[in-house]
This record gives sequence, C-alpha cells and structure tokens, in this order.
Amino acid sequence: MSQLAIVFPGQGSQKTAMLAELAQAHGIIETSFAEASAAISRDLWDIAQRNPDGLLDQTEFTQPALLAAGIALWRLWRERGGARPDLLAGHSLGEYTALVAAEVLEFSEAVKIVHQRGQFMQRAVPPGAGGIAAIIGLDSAKLEAVCLEAEAAGEGTVSPANHNSPGQTVIAGDSAAVKRAMALCKQAGAKRALPLKMSVPSHCALMEPARGQLETELAKLEFRPAAIPVVQNATGCASRDPEEIRHNLGAQLCSPVRWIDCVETMHVAGATHFLECGPGKVLAGLIKRIVPSAQTHNSEDPASLAAALAETSASTSTPSPLRATPP
Repeated sequence: MSQLAIVFPGQGSQKTAMLAELAQAHGIIETSFAEASAAISRDLWDIAQRNPDGLLDQTEFTQPALLAAGIALWRLWRERGGARPDLLAGHSLGEYTALVAAEVLEFSEAVKIVHQRGQFMQRAVPPGAGGIAAIIGLDSAKLEAVCLEAEAAGEGTVSPANHNSPGQTVIAGDSAAVKRAMALCKQAGAKRALPLKMSVPSHCALMEPARGQLETELAKLEFRPAAIPVVQNATGCASRDPEEIRHNLGAQLCSPVRWIDCVETMHVAGATHFLECGPGKVLAGLIKRIVPSAQTHNSEDPASLAAALAETSASTSTPSPLRATPP
C-alpha cells in the first residue's frame, strides 16, 4: 500500500482561464471562488478567467486567486471520493492552502491574510528595486559562496530563495546584487542564470518589513492543530502544532523555501504518490527530479483529475510517524 501527499503550488502557477474546464462540470469550483471573493470584496473568478488589467499577476491578487484555486480543487477531490492524504505541503503561498486543507485556518481568513501578505510584500520593495533569478546547474555550496561574493561588492543583498530541486535554485534580493550574482554563477559553471518575472523578491532579507506586518496579522488569527500533518517551507519538517505553524509562516517570508527538504521528508515518511492540487504541473516536475521513483499526478482539468482519482485509489490513509522538529 502506498501513501499519498497532496501539494499546493505558489506564485508562478497562475494562468488566465485556470480551472475553466472543470468549472463547467463542477459547481464547487465557482462556489469556492465566490466564497474567496466575498472575503476580500473582489471578483477573483473574473480575475482568474480574464486577467483584467493584468491583476492576476499582481501579487495581492495572485495569492488569493491561487489559494482559491487550490481549495476548489481540494474540495472537488474530496467530493469525488479522492483518497485522504497522509501529508500536505505547499510551495511558498501554497503552504497557506495546505493549512486550510489541514483545517488549521478557516478558508475565508486565509484568503484575507494572503491578500494582506501580497500587499505587505509589494510595499516592502519599490518597483524595480528587487530582482529574482533561477540558477540552473550549480550546487548549493557554490551558490551560497557566489551570493556572499556578490554581496561583498556592496550593491545590496542576495541569497537563495527557493531550493526547488537538485541543481535548480532561485535567488532573490536587490536588483544590482542579483545581476552580479547571475554573472558570477555563470563564471562558476552554472548552465543557465535566468531572470524571472515576479512582482516581488520573495524569501529574502528584503521581506523583513513585510514579515513584521504579517506576523502582527497572523497573531490575530485562530490556528488549530492540523488534522493532517503539514510539511513547512521554513524547516522542511512536518508539524501539527498551531503555534509552531504560526511562527514558521512568519519565518517563511524571509527564509528560503526548502522544497527539496519538504519532498524528501514526505518521501521518507512513506509518500509514494504526490498530487499537485492547483493549476499547472510545476511541483510535479520538481518532485520527480527530487524523488525519481515518485508517482506524480495533477488535477487542473477533467482528464488529469480522472487519471489521478483512478491511479491513487489504492493509496492508504494510514500515516507514518513524522518528526515535528529537526533531529
């Protein structure tokens, strides 16, 4: 018997008309978006379907729209008789979606907090002041050294932001420092160094002002013990404890997403099947590079959802023990 982990994507997975095909057959999709829209008084379904004025790519709307998409698919999965997962995780913003699925946060409250999170992040760094880039083909130790060398030039801060898969890391920081680090990465042997189109440089020291604001708002929310363990980005470890989860959400904003650690934690705990619950297949691709033997599934359209339901029907719902903190 295999175990199932469900993972939720973060920013970058959004696309115009996402989930439109599923919405035609399943009312729970638009119902979930309507619930999210009411929480922040903006029509998130319209934003997701038409992307008016580019709003879907503005982080304060990207985040609640992706959370709504993830929960809509999560609800549809359960409505269709999909297996209850043994573990949950999300990449960056997706961690909030996982916490709603785990019953740690109420859906409407999570929509509000990620909307605020996006606003805090956007205000923390003036437009054009920050940068973010994907580095391909350079190991973590070399990349850390390159970032320190780039910072030593005195043009600002730069550091690893997402440890996505072996040989693929995202760096973020001040624009000039990121550009210098990209050039140094190429000199150090990186296969590619690609600037990314993101509205804010997430998961780096530039987010400290946003972290303080976010933690103030997180302190106002009720966090409940997780019904399903959630593997958190900041630690790469699973937790059910509401206060530990709350603390790690604040830390997540300025620390790198330890996605490799997250996936390895789930795999060691027994997860063999991974369902990406959201638009796109980004996380499925990363998981296969981290654990080549993993069986990955998607749910963004009728065909992929039907295949995932069929292929995971034998998954067990008996979880393996997990350490809540690092050894």
